[in-house]
Amino acid sequence: MAMLNPENTGLIVVDVQGKLASLVSNSQAVISNCAALIQGSQHLDLPIIWLEQNPDKLGSTVKTLSDLLRSQSPITKYSFNACNEPNFTQALKEAGKTSWLICGIEAHICVYQTAFELSDQGFDVHLVRDCTSSRDPENITLAIDKLQNQNIAITSLEMCLYELVKDCRHPKFKTILNLIR
Repeated sequence: MAMLNPENTGLIVVDVQGKLASLVSNSQAVISNCAALIQGSQHLDLPIIWLEQNPDKLGSTVKTLSDLLRSQSPITKYSFNACNEPNFTQALKEAGKTSWLICGIEAHICVYQTAFELSDQGFDVHLVRDCTSSRDPENITLAIDKLQNQNIAITSLEMCLYELVKDCRHPKFKTILNLIR
């Protein structure tokens, strides 16, 4: 596990969609934090991979996030583990990054299985805790415990963005600071 570095880091946004997005624990804060994480990633020119689980049944990504991501299309998946989706593995290859921030819902299903598999494949994976949720808070705790045992880093919105910027003289520092205030 290494410190985050904008040259080798990307963001994966997992399934923040439909009615489920409003049913997860701390829903509004999670969506708001995901929006700030997406904007921070965009300002730092990180590649973003955007996933939707079975959108015909679960609905589209929430408007707050889809508006921010409108310059690209989501990758549709049916497997809980996105690594089983060829379009996702192709997007990973094209991005060419070794470290991935991961956020979304639900922590104990799609986020967990995708993060676990990415780590198993040798990627440096960082779960953004305050940008990740499940309907039952107990399942969030369980997912985090299991992921930590897999050597996956647990971080926060503020922590990861500061880690990526590294220095208050960074040209994007004030922009990032305004996202997390």
